[in-house]
Amino acid sequence: MQQSTEPFCPPPVPTGKRYDKVDLVEPDGHGYLNLAAEVDRRPPWLPASAPKRALIEELKTRCADLEARSDVVEARVFVAQLIPPGRGAYLESRPHVHIARFDVVVHIITEDVAAAERLAADGAFGALRERVTEIASHVHEVVAHNARRIGDVDHDRDGVFLFNFFTADDTEENLAVWEYTAGWFQQETGLDNSTLMLPNDPADSDYTVINHCRWDRWRDIIPSLVFKRTFRNYVLASFEARHTAAIPILYRLA
Repeated sequence: MQQSTEPFCPPPVPTGKRYDKVDLVEPDGHGYLNLAAEVDRRPPWLPASAPKRALIEELKTRCADLEARSDVVEARVFVAQLIPPGRGAYLESRPHVHIARFDVVVHIITEDVAAAERLAADGAFGALRERVTEIASHVHEVVAHNARRIGDVDHDRDGVFLFNFFTADDTEENLAVWEYTAGWFQQETGLDNSTLMLPNDPADSDYTVINHCRWDRWRDIIPSLVFKRTFRNYVLASFEARHTAAIPILYRLA
């Protein structure tokens, strides 16, 4: 599919509201190592299987050990709470794209990108990866850097955490459409944090970018997605217009 060379312009909004680009701060310079796994086939709101519960406890222990390293800023384990159904027209026409159903995510922040690359090749992380691979039906691992940032994501207290796995025909257009649609989330949901991760090597990732952010409560985000028409006719329409699809999954801290 041929890409448009026109600058990104979000679609008009019937309500008359206008959404500007999101307010950003400088990227944080950290490295990111993200390991996402599909462990249980059952919906995430049902009780987890015994193997999954055991895996989560083991991963928390391993992450605590990794946090003792001087080059690791944070290492956290997330468990899915809501995986929305549906693909949308863009994904339906691209059956080769893996539809993320990751119910467990290990998210590691390092002091810089070089540290993330070293950690990915380190035996300690290799053992963690091997343990996940033993039980999961599908695993996605990526080393990334922070390309856009609204603010730091607070991992010291629980909340509603989003990992949004994007796929697009063109990375630059993915970044452009994210800046406008993140403006909608900033205005309509009060979003004040987000780190957008760009893979260091696009060939190593199924997804063009991965967005990560947090809200305090379910009521901060779910009503806007369900009841605000502009989510459909602005956010989703913007993705569709620029051949981009978002695969969002909502999590809690393990």
